[in-house]
Amino acid sequence: MKAREGPPATYEDLLKVPDIFIAEIIDGELIQSPRPGARHATGATGMLTQICGAFHGPTRPGAPGGWWILFEPELHLHGDVVVPDAAGWRHERMPVIPDVAYFELPPDWVCEIFSPRREEIDRVRKMPIYGREGIGHLWLVDPVERTLEVYGLEGGRWVVLGTHAGDERVRAAPFATVELDLSRWWIP
Repeated sequence: MKAREGPPATYEDLLKVPDIFIAEIIDGELIQSPRPGARHATGATGMLTQICGAFHGPTRPGAPGGWWILFEPELHLHGDVVVPDAAGWRHERMPVIPDVAYFELPPDWVCEIFSPRREEIDRVRKMPIYGREGIGHLWLVDPVERTLEVYGLEGGRWVVLGTHAGDERVRAAPFATVELDLSRWWIP
């Protein structure tokens, strides 16, 4: 990793980034990424449609519920400002969604969907932040390779709980009570 030059980036620096970019501050470095393309958006839509349909919002009879699932929430985590592609909080930890611009309470689950030139940032720079914050579950989705990697945090370390590919039907922690159809995540 290249050493950062100059003073650490501030939130004011981040706010100056045009809306056509996603801006994050990782280890004091301002990182700007273009908005994702069609593969990324299709993966996010397919995944979130299935997960939100079963888990998001108030618990309904016959449905697992019990989560708040959000698309691209801004997280402020001890000096780092990150924007995972999706994140979820259990109702026990966040009974209601606060009406805020960003969240300081770490989620219980995050998902990063790789875009070109972003895998290293998601895997090498953001995974340790999520582990440091005690986020229990992490998914890494590669819409080009059509893969889902499922991680759990055990003793402060990420452990692979499963890897899935193609058109599999999977049950993945922390949403294992519902079968997910990966074929709905990819561009045909």
